[in-house]
Amino acid sequence: MDSEGDTRPSALGRLGHTASLQRGGSLRTPRPSTWRFETPQQVQFVEKLSDVVIGQLPNFWKLWISYVNGSLFSETGEKSGQVEKSKKNARQRQNDFKKMIEEMTNRLVKLVRGALLPTTLPQGDLSLYGGWENKTELTGAWLTQIIHTVRACHEAMSALEIPNDLLQVIQDLLLELRVHCLMVTLLHTTEDVKRLAEKEDWVVDNEGITSLPSQFEQCMILMLQSLKEPLEIKQGEMNVLQIDQVQDQATELSVGIMKEQRLLIILSNCHYLEKHTFLNLANYFEKHGLTGTEKITRVSMDAVRGLDRKLFEAYIERRADPIAGSLEPGIYAGYFDWRDCQTPTGVRNYLKEALVSIITVHAEVFTVSKDLVPRVLSKIVESVADEMCRLMQCVSSFSKNGALQARLELCALRDAIVAYLNSESNASFKLALDALPQLHSGADKKLFEELLNKFKSSMQLQLTCFQPSCIQPVKR
Repeated sequence: MDSEGDTRPSALGRLGHTASLQRGGSLRTPRPSTWRFETPQQVQFVEKLSDVVIGQLPNFWKLWISYVNGSLFSETGEKSGQVEKSKKNARQRQNDFKKMIEEMTNRLVKLVRGALLPTTLPQGDLSLYGGWENKTELTGAWLTQIIHTVRACHEAMSALEIPNDLLQVIQDLLLELRVHCLMVTLLHTTEDVKRLAEKEDWVVDNEGITSLPSQFEQCMILMLQSLKEPLEIKQGEMNVLQIDQVQDQATELSVGIMKEQRLLIILSNCHYLEKHTFLNLANYFEKHGLTGTEKITRVSMDAVRGLDRKLFEAYIERRADPIAGSLEPGIYAGYFDWRDCQTPTGVRNYLKEALVSIITVHAEVFTVSKDLVPRVLSKIVESVADEMCRLMQCVSSFSKNGALQARLELCALRDAIVAYLNSESNASFKLALDALPQLHSGADKKLFEELLNKFKSSMQLQLTCFQPSCIQPVKR
């Protein structure tokens, strides 16, 4: 029995026993008599799958290796000419066996996903591998046991020297299981902490505190113990806490608020400190005859402005970079070519998606502080305009249709976010439009106006938030 309390032999230990197995036999691990009744069915299912794979695959793999290197034929007493002929035939069939192993690992992964992560399966596979929806949701402790089992299965297959590319699907599954276990554990711990208030007994000990702090500490200790397995990094595995999306989700579950929202809240607090708090304190000091507060106020404001600037840049980077970065792949999706494209029929989806992303930022900022909206949006727009300008200037030449499509999308974007244009973004749009051939024919100009009006009409509801308002930009 190891330090984790697991009585099952290790994966490599199991492999050591495979030589004594009859071909087609099954490897069963010793389990307590109550295992079937106490263990959730999904856990039993994964452990039995693992037993089948670890118990049977080594025999087939060793048989195949013997087949390829010719030792199988030597043992049967075949003549050397026949052995060489059989070895050559075996080498020609290697791809067939590789496909069999690949099919087996894919089937194994889909079965486990169906039991534990059904939402990660394609819709067409749900009917084949799903069906566990009515089962009880597993706790972090059970998910930890499953991670241990799948890891053992992967280690056993790696020990057979099966090519890594065939085992990558299991590595991908392990990563998602570890992330899922982390999220479930954090969610359950959050719920447990919220329920601690119900356990308050108001009995004060000698130090003047109740049992609540101790209970909170126990919750944290249990959580950390549960996360030991999923956070452990085995050879070839990623650190789940270094994945940005996982960090965001874990932070949200831990403190109930996203990093970007925290940045916005601090920015809003900084703005309030600068505009109200410090001035109120200075007046308060003066009323009470305290002099020399001007320097204190100035130094304090400089410190707050410095913090504000750093936080603002961090927020803009986290929000603007993904939007600007999505433009180039969106423009050239489907091998689009400015020199060889069809007559435009409207603004393409990549631009609409970029606008929706900007709208999302608008909503996020407005929820915290409407005063920050102009400041943030103008900087986001500046980044997007700069990227569009760069992309247009990189194009060597435009066909007539390409020039019309580019002008349509630039003007649609500019007109949609006109309320948040500043001198820099205006200059970027001007440079981008200057890089395009002019529309000379009346038909092209008419089509341009029709498509631009069609876009504005179809996106009218979504673009309402960009309409000018009484909110004035925050001066910095």
